[in-house]
Amino acid sequence: MSYDDLFKIIGFTESEVEKDLFERVFIHRSYVNEHRKEKLESNERLEFLGDAVLELVTTEYLYKNFDNPEGDLTNWRSALVKGTTLATIALELNLGQYLKLSRGEEKSGGREKEYLLANTVEALIGFIYLQGGYAKSQLFIHRFILVKLQEILEKKLHIDSKSFFQETSQEKLGITPTYDVIDHHGPDHQKTFTMGVYLEKDLIGQGKGASKQAAEQSAARDALINKGWIKEGPLE
Repeated sequence: MSYDDLFKIIGFTESEVEKDLFERVFIHRSYVNEHRKEKLESNERLEFLGDAVLELVTTEYLYKNFDNPEGDLTNWRSALVKGTTLATIALELNLGQYLKLSRGEEKSGGREKEYLLANTVEALIGFIYLQGGYAKSQLFIHRFILVKLQEILEKKLHIDSKSFFQETSQEKLGITPTYDVIDHHGPDHQKTFTMGVYLEKDLIGQGKGASKQAAEQSAARDALINKGWIKEGPLE
């Protein structure tokens, strides 16, 4: 598989990169487990490094460019570095095509899984840091991640949707929302829940997630959009 397009995006030529290190960005541990004889290393250590670099670059940017209180900056940073945002970046860069997965992970749609895509972005940042240093990783993060801040603020993607929906419902309608399971499926270790949020008996929004809590957040956001209390956005 050719990496030429991705090399151009991240600002390297093929001759500049350590090939084994670069390919490690896309090796999921399920692939390692299925190919034990090859003595491969997964992308988890690169992901660990990239997560730290991402948080530092993001924190530095927010500190230098905004005089908002710590609470605001913390919420903004969380929205910028969370898995949903990073998965969006991965889709924009088409990183899923490069992933090396086990046959089982492949069949279960691993190339489209949010957490796998987000982890791959962090691993890629870790690689860029090791190969190009802080300045090069900073450039990538500014170009693809920090540019999302304006959209995040405009569409209130940094808010706790569940808390905001409850506060707004109580303020505008005098009603406290309730949540209930609409559906759940999958094995115990990989369940997907569909939750509904209700105002009295009316179903206002629905959301899916790997836990009830995540599905409730998604349902609350759907309800906020349906009520016209926030703008619709692609990052949730």
